[in-house]
Amino acid sequence: MPMLDIPEKVSVPEINFTDKVDLDPEQTALLIIDMQNDFVKPKGRLQVESAWETIDRIKHLIDKARRAGIRVIYTQDTQVEQDPEFDVWPQHCKKGTWGWQIIDELKPEERDMVIRKNRYDAFYGTALDHYLSNIWGLKNLIIVGTVANICVLHTAASAGLRWYRVNLVAEGISALTTFDLALTFRQATQLYNAKIVRRVDDLQLQENKDLSKERKKEFIPHTIE
Repeated sequence: MPMLDIPEKVSVPEINFTDKVDLDPEQTALLIIDMQNDFVKPKGRLQVESAWETIDRIKHLIDKARRAGIRVIYTQDTQVEQDPEFDVWPQHCKKGTWGWQIIDELKPEERDMVIRKNRYDAFYGTALDHYLSNIWGLKNLIIVGTVANICVLHTAASAGLRWYRVNLVAEGISALTTFDLALTFRQATQLYNAKIVRRVDDLQLQENKDLSKERKKEFIPHTIE
């Protein structure tokens, strides 16, 4: 059988963006993927240069989500000595180091949840699905962060396989290359029926002061190992 002829260059299929998405805050959580020093800051071990440009946009989304009473969840890539992942990538995000910490510009509040994970997929080996589904009964996820085709895509895929309605905000997601970013959006829409909006303000999240106050009173374990 002849070998498949793969061209050196390929074009990216058209990405199906959604103009506006209206989400029920009571059924929605915001998931911020791996915005940590090692991935975002210039001195980070695996810096994604475009991640720096997403900080203010993600902060705007966090503020908007909190005003609507939406739960805010961070993932924190957490590695240890002799982790098998270091056979794939240089050492990074080792627990307790500066590079492991979530960036100060997006520092979680006490009422936010931090999910510490050691694989690309934030659902793998963590209690994330338990809280989203069994404790809170949520249906919608908004996902932003880094790295697009690695932890963002694997988490979005895992959410889609669990039948969560996945929503990605393009301006809040960063990648090492534009191809990787486009691939992420293509896979998410084609395989997991995700909706992708270009900007934070394309998400219709109505401010809900009563729900926001309720969230402030709600007990949420701050860090989940």
